[in-house]
Amino acid sequence: MSRTVSDKMANLRPSAVREILKVTSDPSFIAFAAGNPSAETFDVSALKKLCDSTIDTSALQYGVTEGYEPLREVIRARYGGKYGLVNAGADDVIVTSGGQQVINLAAQSLLNEGDTIICETPSFIGALNTFRAYNARLVGIPMDGEGMIIDRLEAALKAEPRAKLIYTIPTFQNPGGTTLPTERRLRMLELAKKYDVMILEDSPYFELSFGEAPPPAIKSLDDDGYVIFAGSFSKIVAPGIRVGFSIAPKWISAKMIVAKQTQDVHTNGVFQRAIYKWLRDFNIDAHIAKCAELYAEKSAVMLRLMDELFDKRVTYTRPGGGLFLWCDLPAGYSGSALAESMTEKKVAIVPGAAFDVSEDVHNPGFRLNYSVPSVKQIESGITLLADGISAYLAK
Repeated sequence: MSRTVSDKMANLRPSAVREILKVTSDPSFIAFAAGNPSAETFDVSALKKLCDSTIDTSALQYGVTEGYEPLREVIRARYGGKYGLVNAGADDVIVTSGGQQVINLAAQSLLNEGDTIICETPSFIGALNTFRAYNARLVGIPMDGEGMIIDRLEAALKAEPRAKLIYTIPTFQNPGGTTLPTERRLRMLELAKKYDVMILEDSPYFELSFGEAPPPAIKSLDDDGYVIFAGSFSKIVAPGIRVGFSIAPKWISAKMIVAKQTQDVHTNGVFQRAIYKWLRDFNIDAHIAKCAELYAEKSAVMLRLMDELFDKRVTYTRPGGGLFLWCDLPAGYSGSALAESMTEKKVAIVPGAAFDVSEDVHNPGFRLNYSVPSVKQIESGITLLADGISAYLAK
């Protein structure tokens, strides 16, 4: 019997982040490679009570695919009223199994094989692998300290007649930590309209600001139905609950609902109700502020030590929120080689190749996470990493 996997899966590789995390399950590792929020932010006691109060026959029964209606209403009220993300009458809300599912549903609903996705490079590996699974052509747009370079985006749209989607993480980007300014967001939206392509705005971090509020979401600037917004409760409540949401024009939401029926039928009923009660009864803004305060403290410690100890040829971003920052070694050096060498010191970082649209092993970048390690681990780990960088650059 001949056993072969599908063409769509044949060339996909496991997430480098997930594979690294297998290694760093060893508690002696300092995990700068994580993509998680800190477990310190999980209100376990509250979630236990909420889950206990929601477990009844309706929560345990099959539910509607688009989500528990009271939760959808609370999402409309919070994210529409506070952030202007819902165009009343034109948009629909779907409750999903995490923000990752929004990406998959959008891809399944929009893409034909060979269509082009234009995205930042580096970008979120979970999204890149999703697009690859649909045999899409990926075109990466380089970034500077303020995110995607919009002139390069326009050049790509001109050159790609089969461009179907612009994928962006405009606020506290993963992996870069950058935030796209308002004028670039407006210009991106203008280009989407000009070239008639949709924007998938992936924004699981935007509420985790360290101080100044970020620019308005692209979705809030869109009056013509060009933006699908992917949100998540993973980074502000807990990732294990797997509850996210999409806000999108009704025409595409209708197809995304059908697509979701082929994937998981509906999102976990108990956790949907728990999140509904959390949003209804708790001060979610105060909780988010505590999360952001913790991450601001940790990132400040990390950046201070990097400023003091890193070889001055290494450049890095200074995020205003979120979970990550990005570093670049000098040209000609490889983030992959550095990451491999650091495993001997039990310090885990993610090489830039994992987030590179072209998967270039010579990518000089690497990503650092500051949400998971403790302050003490950050102090120890950055010292070890600085020594490892110096040794690598001296070769």
